[in-house]
Amino acid sequence: MGQHDGQAELFSYQVNLERRVRADHPLRAIRAAIDLTFVREEVAQCYGRNGNESVDPVVIMKLMFVLFFDNVKSERELMRMLSERLDYLWFLGFGLDDEIPDHSVLSKARARWGQPVFESLFVRTVQQCVAAGLVDGAKLHLDGSVIAAHASKDSVVKSSPELIAALKQAYQVEEQKLQTQAGNPYYEPVNARLCSTTDPDAPCVRHHRPGDSRPRYKQHRAVDDRCGVVTAVITTPGDVPEPTQTIPLLDQHARHTGRGSAVVVADRQYGSVENYRQMQARGLTTHVAPAQPERTAIAGIYPPERFSYDSPSDTYRCPAGQTLYPWHWNPRRQAKEYHTKKGVCLRCPLRAACTHSRTGRTLHRNDGHELIERAKRQGLSAAARRDRRRRQHLMEGSFAQAANCHGFKRSRWRRLWRQQIQDWLIAACQNLKLLVGAIRPEPGASSLESGPIGALVRALLPPFSFTSRIN
Repeated sequence: MGQHDGQAELFSYQVNLERRVRADHPLRAIRAAIDLTFVREEVAQCYGRNGNESVDPVVIMKLMFVLFFDNVKSERELMRMLSERLDYLWFLGFGLDDEIPDHSVLSKARARWGQPVFESLFVRTVQQCVAAGLVDGAKLHLDGSVIAAHASKDSVVKSSPELIAALKQAYQVEEQKLQTQAGNPYYEPVNARLCSTTDPDAPCVRHHRPGDSRPRYKQHRAVDDRCGVVTAVITTPGDVPEPTQTIPLLDQHARHTGRGSAVVVADRQYGSVENYRQMQARGLTTHVAPAQPERTAIAGIYPPERFSYDSPSDTYRCPAGQTLYPWHWNPRRQAKEYHTKKGVCLRCPLRAACTHSRTGRTLHRNDGHELIERAKRQGLSAAARRDRRRRQHLMEGSFAQAANCHGFKRSRWRRLWRQQIQDWLIAACQNLKLLVGAIRPEPGASSLESGPIGALVRALLPPFSFTSRIN
């Protein structure tokens, strides 16, 4: 029977971190798949020639990546556990005796670098997934999710809208608030009297439960249908409605992937008239259910389909042969209202089968009526219903993975620009998981390994590098 001698060795010359990290460790696959040396060139202008030498920017970026990849609860905790984790030391390129940086290095780097380098990291992960065949761009899923800001409800103050506006002006966040509601002149903000003194960029938004109004942000993302790669990410204050970010997400997806989508899949929130009109004008197929369900036909009343439209004269002809003329433009609905001349409906013998109104029958025709009607037909088709069922596990699964594995539902830092950095890092982590899974699937995995995508990737995937510049 042996007995272990626990006496500490004075010297050890045989510690090899390369051998200590197991062959199937996730960070080993991540390190083989990416090259973060591009960071030095991206942030070179942020450093001078004199003074103390900084921590290597590549090491700083790796630390921020690990922070979200393993969902470490804080930067202080990451630095405390760093000396105990041989896999982290190996991933960073540290030795056992290297000095561990202070946690403040990360916050100072974020303030010094700004947002572009983190966006560049996310874009490069998207481009690698495109090159690996994990993105085809034919079908795109859109959705948004709220994120609890790093501010408590106790930090919210209530006052008059004028004083709250002055407070936000003092915090220099008025430019961020201008994004809210995309300039809708008919929107009346419900949180105009509330402001968080801790994080004024995050408006108070109620989510699900009544009375649960607290500071929140919102992430809008686009996910490719083929493998669930996140191709576009936009972070906004929590009260920005999701439909207003549809076109920016589509444009961002096209820039990042180099290809446009043919089909857009989203839930009912995106089925607004304006969205329908813009997407159809781009030639997209809209598998989006209408935001407002079609009105049930009233028994005994002629449906709008019984009225024929004459385009040259911009008039309608009713079943009785009378003409309905454009009467009023409704700017809120972006639609024209059509009526007959005064007294015509009152004397009509078919009035009982046409309308119950005392003033006569009224029809509405939206701007771009043909485009909107075509979008509604596409959104109510059987193919659209199948795509929305797939969206339930593809799109919602993407958000669920971000929340369960990468701390998505809670802001780590304050202010909108820092929240955008967090969202880019989380999306980059998710994309790299997909990329690594395609290159070297886990034992027993079947989603990519057993299908044609896995065979295509293993046969065609070249060695990747992040050193190339993005034009």
